Amino acid sequence: MTTTALPESRFAVARQVADAVLFEGYVLYPYRASAAKNRLRWQFGVLVPPAWGPAHDEHSFQRTELVMEPRGAATLAVELRFLHAQRRTVEEARADGSFAAVPELHLPDRVLVPWDEGTEERVEMTVPVAELEEAEVSLPFVRPAREETEPVLGADGQVVGRLVRRTERADGVLRLRAEQLDVPYRAFKLTVVVENTSDWTPGAEGADAADRDAALPRSLVAAHLLLGLSAGSFLSMTDPPEWAKPAVAACANLHTWPVLAGEPDSADVVLSSPIILEDHPGIAPESIGAMYDATEIDEILALRTAALTDQEKREARGTDARAAAVIDLAETMPPEVLERLHGAVRALREITDPGAPTPESFPELFDEETVFRPDTPWWDPAHADPADPARDRILIDGTSVGPGSRVLLRPGLRRTDAQDLFLQGAAAQVEAVLHDVDGGVHLAVTVEGDPGADIRREQGRFLYFQPDEVAPLEDA
Repeated sequence: MTTTALPESRFAVARQVADAVLFEGYVLYPYRASAAKNRLRWQFGVLVPPAWGPAHDEHSFQRTELVMEPRGAATLAVELRFLHAQRRTVEEARADGSFAAVPELHLPDRVLVPWDEGTEERVEMTVPVAELEEAEVSLPFVRPAREETEPVLGADGQVVGRLVRRTERADGVLRLRAEQLDVPYRAFKLTVVVENTSDWTPGAEGADAADRDAALPRSLVAAHLLLGLSAGSFLSMTDPPEWAKPAVAACANLHTWPVLAGEPDSADVVLSSPIILEDHPGIAPESIGAMYDATEIDEILALRTAALTDQEKREARGTDARAAAVIDLAETMPPEVLERLHGAVRALREITDPGAPTPESFPELFDEETVFRPDTPWWDPAHADPADPARDRILIDGTSVGPGSRVLLRPGLRRTDAQDLFLQGAAAQVEAVLHDVDGGVHLAVTVEGDPGADIRREQGRFLYFQPDEVAPLEDA
């Protein structure tokens, strides 16, 4: 056994998805430590110290089982990846040269606050498959405790504080074994166990026995595996060949799920993830970068992030370097990149021939004069018909209402959008009066006092209400 992994290129494609797994939920919109949903951290693949887990319904190990068909003197490369939580505290410089812990440290471009950061850790090994047949192979590993300080400089270059990062010791073990199967082909059931072996106990160092925050720095967070065969292939857990279906069904995967990864149509790399994926998962080509919140789509996150106030952005930048990168990404995104995020429909490719020529490659089959090509597609608001003054205003309770009018919002109970109910009684400005193809009328509005109103106007993203859901107010 060696601790040398397969060439980096073997895992390169799979690692793109593995990175998304590693940082899934790392920091959630609105990317501030003060946000309620960022106060309970680390949700996926958390392997806690064994003395803490059972009483709190969390796990100290994960087990991956799958079927592989190695060829010849094949070797198996294993890469365990996880985050090691490190606690960051903020200290302010005093006049006497000492430092004192503070809940916030205000700087011109950000507000620093205490926060748990995650550092990426890897445990790598390569072992001949033949060696796994003879006996279980184990690789214990330790990540020692450490403490680091980073000075914080003010606008004048003077030290105004420091960040203190403390990392607790984390212990674990990687166990592998292979069992030859009684099938017509040379195949093995591979079992890989990742286990937290920390001897830390609840209540140690004065910590509350029910305090998850005390267990997390000793945990393996977002733990997952990359497996690669130098020769041979793994079998899909969801679409195995007929002869292997009983063997695949007998595999017991606990707290993780293995899928084929790497290049499409290849089967020599597996990603075993605490998040269930399909075979050969991939990052969408339209993706603009990591946003750490896969419960939303990039388009929504980018727009919402751009609409944060300057103060909220300062807090996000001070929360974490990755949150700061998301803020910068949203602020500098060109319109053509944002447009790329809207409306990708890949499901149609399963219906049409994926090998068919693209529209750009079609020969010109028709004469331009015989093909109907409308100059203003109905779906493009930017090229809609010129404004019609008679349709730009409507009567509500005997008052003419149109762009610039002020109205009082009173959403009807028939509406299914619960967020509209929070705007009950709020004042808003009408931005447009819209008529749909069925003759319905809708008012596009922005809420008064909304700090993102200017951005919403620029992007054409409004709230919509029907005439009976508003009451006219005196125009400003």
